[in-house]
This record gives sequence, C-alpha cells and structure tokens, in this order.
Amino acid sequence: MSAADRDYPRIVTPPPGPKGKAIIERDRAYTSTSYIKEYPLVVARGRGAMVEDVDGNRFIDFMAAIAVASTGYSHPLVVKAVQEAAGEFFSMCATDWYYESLATLAERLATLAPGDSKKRVFFTNSGTEAIEGAIKLVRSSSRRRSLIAFDGAFHGRTYGAMSLTSSKVKQRRDFGPFLPGVHHVPFPNPYRHEGRDAGDYVIGCINRLFEARVAPENVAAIFIEPMLGEGGYVLPPPDFLRKLRALCDEHGILLVCDEVQSGVGRTGKMWACEHAGVEPDVVCAAKGIASGMPLGAIIAKESVMKWERGSHGSTYGGNPLACAAALATLELVERQYMANASAMGERFMARLRDLQQRFPQIGDVRGKGLFIGVEFVEDRESKKPASKLVERLVHGAFARGLLLLSCGKSTVRLAPPLCIDAVDVERGMDIFEAVLREVVDEA
Repeated sequence: MSAADRDYPRIVTPPPGPKGKAIIERDRAYTSTSYIKEYPLVVARGRGAMVEDVDGNRFIDFMAAIAVASTGYSHPLVVKAVQEAAGEFFSMCATDWYYESLATLAERLATLAPGDSKKRVFFTNSGTEAIEGAIKLVRSSSRRRSLIAFDGAFHGRTYGAMSLTSSKVKQRRDFGPFLPGVHHVPFPNPYRHEGRDAGDYVIGCINRLFEARVAPENVAAIFIEPMLGEGGYVLPPPDFLRKLRALCDEHGILLVCDEVQSGVGRTGKMWACEHAGVEPDVVCAAKGIASGMPLGAIIAKESVMKWERGSHGSTYGGNPLACAAALATLELVERQYMANASAMGERFMARLRDLQQRFPQIGDVRGKGLFIGVEFVEDRESKKPASKLVERLVHGAFARGLLLLSCGKSTVRLAPPLCIDAVDVERGMDIFEAVLREVVDEA
C-alpha cells in the first residue's frame, strides 16, 4: 500500500458528505425497504483494511463487510485472478459442463476440509444457498426428516435456512409457515450460563428433546455454527463440539458445521471446528472464501454426498470468476493471513482485556483469531444487555473513521480483513477507546 493510501482514518467532511447524500436519496427512493443500512456509508473504493467513501472520507474497517473481505479490499492477487478469468469466459454452468478452475478448487477444498475422510464439494452462490443444499443433502443421505438448530443461530434468509435461523424475530416475522420438523435448543454460552457447565446443560436439553418431542432416529442432522455469529459472537465451551459429535454418532445423526462466517482462516485455523478437533459430516462455507465474489460451498464426506445425479444443481454456483478469486484467496490465507489472524487477534485481545479492566460496561471479551466479540452490559451483576451504549459506540466510531458492527443484543463484533496489520489495529483501537470513553461519560 502506498503512503497516500496509508493516510487514514481521515474525515474531511462529516459523513455522509454531499455526494454521499445524493446517492443515499436515490437509493432510498428505489431500493427495497428491507435493507438495513447500518450507517450512511457510501463506498467508493477500498484497499487492504481501508474503505474510502465518495466524499473522500477514509475509514479503518473492523468488520470486513461482515467477514467477507478476507484478504482485504482489492488485493492485487485476487484482482489479477478475476481479470484473467474474465478474459477467458465469464460463466459456465457447472451443473452441465466441466472447467479446470472448478475441479481445482473442489480438490483444494476437499483436502482442506477438517478430518481424514474423503470429501466432495458442491458449489453455490452464497452461504444461504449452501445451507439450503445441505438441508436437502442430509435428508436425502439419512432418509430422515427432522433437524435441530440452536437459539441465536443465523443460517440465512431463504425458507429452509430461515427455518433454522433464530437470531432476531424480524428475520422471521410474517414469513411463516416455516419448514416443518425443525427444533431449536439453547446455544452453550459460558458467559450466560454462569455456575453450571454450559455444554452439559445443552446436551441435556437435546436429550430432553429426544424424550419429549422428536425421536433421535428421526433426526437427520444437527446444524451448528462452531462459533455463534449473528447471535453474539459466542464461543461454546472448548469440549462442547466433541460432546455434540459423540451424541450425533450415538444416534446416527449427521453433524453440519455452518462455517460461513467463521471459516477460511478467520479464527486462526482454516475452520473454526478444528479448534475442537472435530470432523463434521458437512461443512458449509461462503463469505470470505472468495474475497467478496459470490461463492459458497457444501463440503461433505463422500459417504454423505451421494445424492442422485441431477437431484441438485446451480446455474451460477462455482462460476469461473468466483473460482479464480477463491483459489487466490486460499493461497493468501494459507501462506500468510491465517497466521496473521492469530497474531493480530492476540493484539486485539490484549487491548480489549485492558479496556475490560477499566470499563465495567464491558461484560465479556471472547474470540479466536479475528473472530472477536465484546459484550456490553449495564452492570456486571445483572448482565443486562446495554444495547443503547453499543448503538452510540458504533455510530460514534463511524463519525471518527472506524467501521464497527454489532450483533446479538449488545455485542460489538470485530471481524476485520485477515490482512490487517498492527498499525491498523492500534489506530482503530485508539478510536474505539476514545469513543467508548465519550459514550460512558455522556451516560
């Protein structure tokens, strides 16, 4: 990055500036009312962990477009790979034809998947599509119909994925009826299950579900985010996934790990479930897998991915441009960014734990690599979520040149590009601390 590009954060006019306001007005006039728009950011370009808006304001990005920009914005290797692929052919339906980049990427993901079992890969355009396909796959493979998911989970917004999702009621309100046969149990949250083993409690909930509502021999799969994303960036107890794997094995239930947000090096390992030493039957990936190009993947044991020829397909899933971006992304993640995620994650955690000592409003700090949650509370005794504080913190940071995003009831997630360096971490955390102090003093 050039010296000129390194000139950030930089606020030259309070955002949105005049150009930004004009674009926002047009957007609001014609786009769907369902879009959230966290704050008035109108992006013009990005480099590394820097985002610049149309009025020349520059921001340090601690959210990476919700963990999508894994290698940073416009990484030269990724840009070159996409340009070269575009020069050959834009699209080819992987359901009907062969091309080398798809075969190469499938082999790469199959060998990178957790565990020793041989894997097969189906490509989609998004994480939601990967979850939808996984639902079909586990039902087809097991000849069972029921599914189990977790409270606070986010698996997507189409009907099957939305039936598993339970992070916010507005994601489900007025859209029912949902997919039948879906059951939810609590996600093991060590911070919220104080005084008891959160993992054992949840395993007990599943066993009680088997006793009262659904026979285990009717359950096709349990879907879990190894680290809960939209529900609050929550890490389960270290041994929980192993206990869940054992429970699934006991009853012949398939284990599906939704690694859409936590996968591809974000936690310091290629897959978050590797921290627990667990091999899922199915892994769903997307977001950071192609540095922003639309791509998702279902990576499953060969013994599971045995559905009938023609029973599932996709017109654009695994298109050549996305495959090229993914191959370049995986090269960068394996070569340097996975290790960088661990190193920068430790730097973040050191700063955050220091803040936790000085600000009683920080109830919990948790994370692996660059998957970090900072939960704010009104007081540490009641642990009542401090949602208004988080809202003021996020918007105050934006005004100072730092992009943050909340999740759960009152958690700020830190999920910057995996290429972020020590300078950006420290500059961003200085803003974080200054704004937090202002917000607390104003309360």
